[in-house]
Amino acid sequence: MKIIENFTNTSKTDIEKLKEFDANKTKVFKYITYKKRTEQEVRKKFRGQIEEQMLEEIIDYLKEAKYLDDYEFVKKQVKEYMNLKTMSIKEMRYKLQAKGLDKKIIDKYIDNNYDELKQYEEKCREKIKARKSDLSEKEIKRYLYRKGYKIDE
Repeated sequence: MKIIENFTNTSKTDIEKLKEFDANKTKVFKYITYKKRTEQEVRKKFRGQIEEQMLEEIIDYLKEAKYLDDYEFVKKQVKEYMNLKTMSIKEMRYKLQAKGLDKKIIDKYIDNNYDELKQYEEKCREKIKARKSDLSEKEIKRYLYRKGYKIDE
């Protein structure tokens, strides 16, 4: 936290810089507490509004304080998808990447929870088949394929 560490003498510019840092930190904090956000979403939202170095320090501070944690975001987002939607693992991965999350973080979560996700995906496949029972088997397989499910012949 360079801004705080450099705050040794109490010149007016240092005090103003510290006030600016605190005001911007509060602004970012409000943004991420309103709705869980990714680090990339924070960067995108405040790029141009907050000086780059200051934004980096704010993000570092929020990460240290565990307010901004992309792995936890993936964990919560996947749980939400599982509770509300019928998504394949592939579709979840795509949606998470679209939010700007690092592929390594997504893959780490999926690898650590693969058995649970695979079970969920099988249940979803059965729900979709039951819901689309008016379609032919071939049409159902095409639909599942488009949604990212692996098709067994």
